[in-house]
Amino acid sequence: MSAAGLRDCQAWRDEGLQLSTSSNEACKLYDALITQYVKWRNDETLGGFEGCISAMQAADPNFVMGHVISTGLELGATTSSTRLNEQLAFAVKRTVELANSQDITPRERLHVKAMELFSHGNFPKACEVWEDILVDHPTDLLALKFAHDGYFYMGAQIPMRDSVARVLPHWKPHMPLSSYLKGLYSFGLLETRFYDKAEKVAMEGLALTPDDAWSVHSIAHVYEMKAEVDKGLKFMQGREKDWQVSDILASHNYWHWALYFIEKGQYEAALQIYDSQVFRRVKVTGSMLDTVDASSMLYRLEMEGVCVKDRWREMLQVTQPHTDDHVTLFNDLHFLMVSLGNKGNGTSQRLLEGLQELAKEPGDNQQHQMAATLGVPMCKAMIEYDQGNYSRAVDLLYPLRYDMVGIGGSDAQRDVFNQLLIHAAMKSDSKRHHKLGRCLLVERDAARPNSPLTDRLMQRALALHD
Repeated sequence: MSAAGLRDCQAWRDEGLQLSTSSNEACKLYDALITQYVKWRNDETLGGFEGCISAMQAADPNFVMGHVISTGLELGATTSSTRLNEQLAFAVKRTVELANSQDITPRERLHVKAMELFSHGNFPKACEVWEDILVDHPTDLLALKFAHDGYFYMGAQIPMRDSVARVLPHWKPHMPLSSYLKGLYSFGLLETRFYDKAEKVAMEGLALTPDDAWSVHSIAHVYEMKAEVDKGLKFMQGREKDWQVSDILASHNYWHWALYFIEKGQYEAALQIYDSQVFRRVKVTGSMLDTVDASSMLYRLEMEGVCVKDRWREMLQVTQPHTDDHVTLFNDLHFLMVSLGNKGNGTSQRLLEGLQELAKEPGDNQQHQMAATLGVPMCKAMIEYDQGNYSRAVDLLYPLRYDMVGIGGSDAQRDVFNQLLIHAAMKSDSKRHHKLGRCLLVERDAARPNSPLTDRLMQRALALHD
């Protein structure tokens, strides 16, 4: 989309989404930001995220929704915590103060409220407020996307699906960015196991917008969850030129591609993607999505017996500065993978103790509320596994199997913890755990038939001869 097609004050009013500013320039830049957010892309023709944010603030420094989107995007990236980052905490405070000093619309007021709740870690309440907005304004794409991300961080799979389903009838094909709702809906469908429908909806999205990286990503998940590995490899390769341009999601899509290779036991091919795409991008962006993917990939390879020692050392430089953030449990668990990969550096203990401390008085922070029952025991299980106490790791992880969804992320991302439990069960010195490991593999095979990874593990489990 060129700057010419961006919506000014009147265009937003015509759509029933009035913005409280008299600056057409600010309105257009707000549109440019939403466009890039939905496309997962820094679009240089629009000035990229950074360029748009500074130009928008220059056009109208007091534009409340301008502050909502720029601060909201930073919060949603989960790269820093308002507890530790004074600048971010100030940005939230400033937005609230601006809103209180102006006569803005009720919709905008709700946006400010949701952003503030999210900044305190109160993800459920923030999502409730975004849903309130969508009841009256189903075409408010910012509310829809922020809610989608909020649900993702909570592992709230059904709300993530239904949130999009509810607004779909209000979106007409001529509306800007309407085709991208297909990818959003598809992702909710696949996370609630409607794989065939998810694939169909995402393919419809790609027929309308071939470079919709989120729809591509949704289909990558479908093939991952169904263990249709060759189909996945062919699909990712065939469309690489289309989705590669979405710089914010490209690394994650490459990660999916690498997972197919790990599934097949082709570790060198997976490492090549790690080195040439995933880690290379992490170093440049420091993005959390890229960081957790890189961490998880090394952890999976290590469980498969691949030596990744030097790569752990490089990753620690990326994750260590975030040890005290504790924005999401999902991030924490991935930082822990890296610190454990770098034996004996004290970071693992510091991360665990910091989380235990926050769990004592979590306040409204939903992630800290779950730390005691979910985050801390999962961290401890990983530490026990690392120290060779496999039966202890099983005892900690097994009771949490059906609660782990609460750490957020996708089924594909969380699968690393299912694999950890199976490996721990097989390495345990308890014969009962060996039996449990086989049970878990049978269950895994029922959910994802013909998985080469499951077959490999089953061979190992059967060799235990109990």
